[in-house]
Amino acid sequence: MSTTVESRPVGADDLVHLRSCVDLARQALEAGDKPFGSVLVDEAGTVRFEDRNRESSGDATRHPELAIAKWAAENMQPEERAASVVYTSGEHCAMCSAAHAFVGLGRIVFASSGAQYASWKSELGMEPGPLAPLGIRDVAPGIPVSGPVPALAEEVRVLVEKSVRSGRLGNDG
Repeated sequence: MSTTVESRPVGADDLVHLRSCVDLARQALEAGDKPFGSVLVDEAGTVRFEDRNRESSGDATRHPELAIAKWAAENMQPEERAASVVYTSGEHCAMCSAAHAFVGLGRIVFASSGAQYASWKSELGMEPGPLAPLGIRDVAPGIPVSGPVPALAEEVRVLVEKSVRSGRLGNDG
């Protein structure tokens, strides 16, 4: 029996939250961080938490998806976490996928995929990071996922390119 959950299409409400994630990614880049942003939305559609990448602090684990998992574990009941949706500019890395699964968060919707990110880095002459570029389903097959969204993925690609050209996206991410 498979534990893989089928994805569903990205809807209009999803696009609103994904746009916020891309805006947060842009803010991260402007602040000297890698261009990633994420938003946690509860079952009622209320944004409960949002963050952007903060790795320039020297802590390579300061991904917004991990911050969401930690915040949700401390501030939401298990049933609230399961009914929530995490939106993100880039598909979760293995670390963030595991954290998401461990705290029992619900669906993930991403603008760009991990495979796209790995491809962009390669095209820009970057070395792969320290983690295998596993998709969410490779790490946590029970989590429903939706994405990528081509138009938004292109915006994220542009941010990644700017990050590489500015020297902010090193070989570690």
